[in-house]
Amino acid sequence: MNDKILIHVEGLQKEFAGGEVKALQNIDADIHSGEVVVVIGPSGSGKSTFLRCLNLLEVPTAGSIYFNDVDITDKSVDINLHRRKMGMVFQHFNLFPHMTILGNMTLAPIKLLGKSKTEAEAKAMELLKRVGLADRANAYPSQLSGGQKQRIAIVRALCMEPEVMLFDEPTSALDPEMVGEVLEVMKELAHEGMTMVVVTHEMGFAREVGDRVIFMADGMIVEEGTPEEIFSTPKQQRTKEFLAKVL
Repeated sequence: MNDKILIHVEGLQKEFAGGEVKALQNIDADIHSGEVVVVIGPSGSGKSTFLRCLNLLEVPTAGSIYFNDVDITDKSVDINLHRRKMGMVFQHFNLFPHMTILGNMTLAPIKLLGKSKTEAEAKAMELLKRVGLADRANAYPSQLSGGQKQRIAIVRALCMEPEVMLFDEPTSALDPEMVGEVLEVMKELAHEGMTMVVVTHEMGFAREVGDRVIFMADGMIVEEGTPEEIFSTPKQQRTKEFLAKVL
């Protein structure tokens, strides 16, 4: 991790149903380059909404989000240019069923980054080797297990050479025995210095891999600190109650 602030969030608010549901209330946060930030909290606390606001998949009701010092909530900004530098991995893999794994991985680099087919395929194969799936390059998504699909979803995002990876509960749709293989890939990424924001229920991962843990409840950041501080000596009662249920 270094001192460079890659993402700066100021006064972030998100409302749904015409203001009746306040999903996010005045969120301030900084994410440093090379930092792994893990966001935990009960269901409905605003974790996924916060993550989806970071690349404007959800448009904030109020507040600013600076990515590389550019306010991406500014209407004049071309958000698609910035999104290319933000890899996003969801619960569900969002792979195109009619395309091979290699096709899925090379589509965006060819179309958006202007890479040649040869160059894009070489990069894709290198990443597939990394996650032990080089032999599945010509398979279709329906021929893969959930854990394999999620590993593909991660390396597909890496094909775009992002500066930050956003993970929205990447293991929650998987069978328990497949969770480990996906977390392993994420751990490797963290060790290589990738900036990551991870919304997860996997407390072991948060404890082991996170540089910083943010605990959210009721659309607010209740507490944040190192994994040691949050898991061993939480200060807020709400944090203590949550951890008593999940640990």
